[in-house]
Amino acid sequence: MGKVTKTLICAAVMILLCAAANGVSAAAGRDAALARWTKTESVKDDFGGTFTLKATLYTAEYIEALMRNEAEKNMWTASELEDYKYNFLKELNLDDNIAVHIEVEELGPTAHMAPFDEMLAMWIGKTKHSPSDYDKRFNIPLQGKRDGMVFFPRYDEKTGKPLLNRKMSLRLVVNGAVSPVINNRELRFTWDVEAEDATSTISGTAADRLEIDRLLRRMEKLTAEKTDLESRLTAKNEEIKEVNERIEELRNR
Repeated sequence: MGKVTKTLICAAVMILLCAAANGVSAAAGRDAALARWTKTESVKDDFGGTFTLKATLYTAEYIEALMRNEAEKNMWTASELEDYKYNFLKELNLDDNIAVHIEVEELGPTAHMAPFDEMLAMWIGKTKHSPSDYDKRFNIPLQGKRDGMVFFPRYDEKTGKPLLNRKMSLRLVVNGAVSPVINNRELRFTWDVEAEDATSTISGTAADRLEIDRLLRRMEKLTAEKTDLESRLTAKNEEIKEVNERIEELRNR
């Protein structure tokens, strides 16, 4: 085997080793991101019953890591990944919602969690908020496993201002009545929003498509407001015309 051939083989091996190392490093980074935004509490009672609740906050960092893992597992093309991400994000509607995925496992006496929106509260900084929407299957009595989404408001309903900023923490509080196993003990899950990588954003064509959707909705709203204002302006102009005509009529008597 010639020196040139040996050199090329060595170079190819080095490239493969570097690629493998980078792949392992990237996967480890994604696993760390997934773990950072997932919290789990498990409680056992004196009779062997167990109640476990896992809560995952959907941040940009978490979503990007999740999408990359799904793409690798399913061997998606870039286009397939972006289509999946677009539909996934559209369901979450993160422009309006703080999205939390809840997984519950009840092993023991039946858990009666209805109405589920009264079993949960999100403290955003120093203010407490109830779910704006949630998976209604949580209202069904449970033995075994169940999972679904719970949404909390991202904006103040009265002022329209954002409720959350990067200096705040989020604390999900689960009412102790959610399961007889936990015997009225509250469960608490806290996320430090500032811990997210400041450079983390939803990227790719999926983000662009969502931005277009948002802008189209904004355009529809502005167009409706413009039409209303034009209608009101026309009415005011007609009223001004009538007033002027009456003034002229009175002056010419």
